[in-house]
Amino acid sequence: MIYVDTSVALAHLLAEDRRPPDDLWEADLVTSRLLEYEMWSRLHARSLGRSHGDYARQMLARFAWLELDPTVLERARHPFPEPVRTLDALHLASALFLRDHGEQIEVATYDRQMATAAEAVGLDLYLL
Repeated sequence: MIYVDTSVALAHLLAEDRRPPDDLWEADLVTSRLLEYEMWSRLHARSLGRSHGDYARQMLARFAWLELDPTVLERARHPFPEPVRTLDALHLASALFLRDHGEQIEVATYDRQMATAAEAVGLDLYLL
């Protein structure tokens, strides 16, 4: 199972130069509900809600969702071996929750700081 963070989803949605391979979207994908909020916030900030909204909804439909439950939120409050920003802490806590519940998780991210932190807590990276 591949945990997708916001950097990868937005790169795909906005057709950035660095985009995930097409076969990523055929894998079993999971993410935090946080990604949905981050994505819409960024689209609206760029006035792209109308032009990209339908495609965003189609992409979001491909994910299995992990809600920000109290266990995930509690883990995000504690330190990580590498410094992380708040939203990255929530993504990492979500991926760790899945791993701790028996899922084989790879993290897909374009964020170098997030990748370093994921590796530091023993999560495998999906190579993009």
